[in-house]
Amino acid sequence: PFQAKAYTGKILQGVNIIARYNPAAGKRIMLAAHWDSRHVADSPLNVERSDEAILGADDGGSGVGVLLEIARQLQANPADIGVDFVLFDAEDHGSDSDANPDPESWCLGSQYWARNIVPPGYRPKYGILLDMVGAKGARFPKEEVSMTFAPQLMDKVWKLAQSLGYGNYFVNDRVGPVTDDHYFVNIIAKIPMIDIIGKPAGTQTGFGTHWHTHDDNMDVIDVRVLRAVGQTVLEVIYREAAGRF
Repeated sequence: PFQAKAYTGKILQGVNIIARYNPAAGKRIMLAAHWDSRHVADSPLNVERSDEAILGADDGGSGVGVLLEIARQLQANPADIGVDFVLFDAEDHGSDSDANPDPESWCLGSQYWARNIVPPGYRPKYGILLDMVGAKGARFPKEEVSMTFAPQLMDKVWKLAQSLGYGNYFVNDRVGPVTDDHYFVNIIAKIPMIDIIGKPAGTQTGFGTHWHTHDDNMDVIDVRVLRAVGQTVLEVIYREAAGRF
């Protein structure tokens, strides 16, 4: 549990959820997503109920769903490696004002975790963040924060995804920085972390048209996209365990 002050002045009662696979293992990697959804539908593309929270099937839910399935697969098919699953809260409670942008108003759960790491002294080899990894026609470019802090990891993951036949999703295009949980894990906790994040080309917001609207529901989810991301990350885990990644 943690408390954080939102950009509105409201004190949020947040909870980061942490689970550990093979906790005795010394060699560890970290997988993360955010489990909250946007508290308002404030996309410029939204036309109704702008003051209501969105479901967040893609923006939040998809990453959590992939991590739950990865955890299930690890239980069924054990690997000689430690994997830590961290679901951050209050990622999507930031200020989206163009007039007064405030990057630190976002990702409140990861900011708290990075300053209060559980367990203390935790140092995984690296981390992978999943955000908006389930929408139809998804496109995962190489995001700038990831390429700044962990370029070799990002290149290896993308090359692996492409070798698995998922090059239509994992593209080599570069995009600018995204304020996401991996940013604060990198700069505060000093843990190298990349972000697999859906960013279609040529959209008004830079994200899918469902982003921060009430269209972010199960209708936008494509099981083939979830599978592409999940199988890629599982392949990373099993290759890392075998010393082949």
